[in-house]
Amino acid sequence: MPQMTKANIHAFFSNLRDADPEPQGELNYTNPYTLVVAVALSAQATDIGVNKATKDLFKIVKTPEDMLKLGEAKLIDHIKSIGLYKTKAKNVMKAAQLLVDEFGSQVPENRDDLEKLPGVGRKTANVVLNIAFGHSTIAVDTHLFRVSNRTGLAPGSTPLAVEKKLLKKVPDEFMRHAHHWLILHGRYVCKARKPECDKCVVVDQCLFKGKLINS
Repeated sequence: MPQMTKANIHAFFSNLRDADPEPQGELNYTNPYTLVVAVALSAQATDIGVNKATKDLFKIVKTPEDMLKLGEAKLIDHIKSIGLYKTKAKNVMKAAQLLVDEFGSQVPENRDDLEKLPGVGRKTANVVLNIAFGHSTIAVDTHLFRVSNRTGLAPGSTPLAVEKKLLKKVPDEFMRHAHHWLILHGRYVCKARKPECDKCVVVDQCLFKGKLINS
């Protein structure tokens, strides 16, 4: 698989930045704690579905204590439209208890401690560190994984391999928003089945041999 040059990578991210200078994640949340909950619930679910489930939940739950007071049964009532809701509910309650017991009810600002929370893996931790605390982390979901491989930006056989390659290749000036640009690009333009190359702002840098461009 051919890989982008440094010059191409800079142009790639410059074009994404010009099109969307301040990209935002699409999960709704009110603070770092509710962000942790939302991201944990989003595994194998759509952001739209999670936002519908948490719309009323986050009106009454702002802290781990609020979640414990709500209880698992009532939490399930809010999130039962989401896939794997029973497992997710158990993890959310366990994580709330751990935050109260070990972290003073505060969401920790480091990956190791975040990954101690039930239902929080490396991707979730990276999302929280980036969005809640402004760290330059890369959260590799299916969209980002596809874009990185398809375009030749950072080919890798696993999400971790892609993440590590991106951390080395993405210029510092773009790191803060890189994962949002890539996720949104994969979600709305560089789609899995039929990429919309005609409206792609990075088509000139992309090395994908199967570009679908109308002549």
